[in-house]
Amino acid sequence: MRIIISGGGTGGHIYPALAIAEQLRESASQARIFFVGSKDGLENSILANYDYEFLSIEVSGFSRKLSRETVHSVRKALTGLKQAWRIIKKIKPAIVIGTGGYVCGPVVLAAWLSGVKTCIQEQNAVPGVTNRILSNFANKIFLGNPAAGKYFQRKKGVSVTGNPIRADIMAADSYSARKKLGLSQGKTTILVSGGSRGAMSINNAMLNVHERLCRCPDVQVLHITGESGYESVVDELSQSAREAKNIKIIPYMDEMPLALAAADLAVFRAGALGMSELAARGIPSILVPYPYATDNHQECNARFFERENAAILVRDRELTGDSLYSLINILLKDKTRLSGMADAVKRLGRPDAAKKIADDILTMIAAG
Repeated sequence: MRIIISGGGTGGHIYPALAIAEQLRESASQARIFFVGSKDGLENSILANYDYEFLSIEVSGFSRKLSRETVHSVRKALTGLKQAWRIIKKIKPAIVIGTGGYVCGPVVLAAWLSGVKTCIQEQNAVPGVTNRILSNFANKIFLGNPAAGKYFQRKKGVSVTGNPIRADIMAADSYSARKKLGLSQGKTTILVSGGSRGAMSINNAMLNVHERLCRCPDVQVLHITGESGYESVVDELSQSAREAKNIKIIPYMDEMPLALAAADLAVFRAGALGMSELAARGIPSILVPYPYATDNHQECNARFFERENAAILVRDRELTGDSLYSLINILLKDKTRLSGMADAVKRLGRPDAAKKIADDILTMIAAG
């Protein structure tokens, strides 16, 4: 049984693909899984750490304005479609799965043109343009957020499964995680992250927060700045905050499952995958959506959590050190509210999403 999975550009498309692949391998040991992506994309470097077969095609994003670059992108898309068609003909997959990003467009379309079954997985409350188009060629559509359902109302085979997360996200326990990360066991732990690239607005606001929390012995902070923001954060910290034992600032975290397992509260961007991991672990959060996300989808993601009392939404332009500290302080003092948010976000969690998706995919394959 051969299966092709395609998705790329960001970790939010790649890690759900890996979670699905991981579950397919567990449920069907005979499955041979191929990933198709761009050789210049993030998917290439991430997948280098896994033992999946990786094939590349040429592709680039489209500008929303007609220009010379648009013509170039169209040419690349046609080249990518031809390359994807050749891959489909060579591998002869039983099914092709797209998880978003420009690269999966030619792959899913080539599969459909070749008569191969296809499905897509959409992570966000507002679907990306690639998945909106591909929904016309998909036999099944898996949704990470029920709010996205209105965009696919006329489509058949729509299933709200939640976003697939890697098994290691749920495997870590709090005690072991804190021990490995050098964190204290008895303190309320705040995890701060602006995503793999960091978030300048969050980093800047945290400078003020660190200054105050460094004097709170019952609280500790794990702040992941992103590679590009690390030096500026450390340079601008006061000496007291820099030397505080309860403030841990690092540029990047390879073992995010440990960081999540250690956390009691998170300050995050509102990417769909990160939010799904918070929900699976039952971590309440303060969400600061990336303001330039396509179709403002991060704010839509965050509003869904806010409506369920699972998170507090703060717009990027309204974020300050004072406002962030105030919210953190309110939650630290109101344990009942913090616990209620934890219960609410836990109810939104779908730790079994990858299994549900894999089971449906295998059922589709068995149906012939």
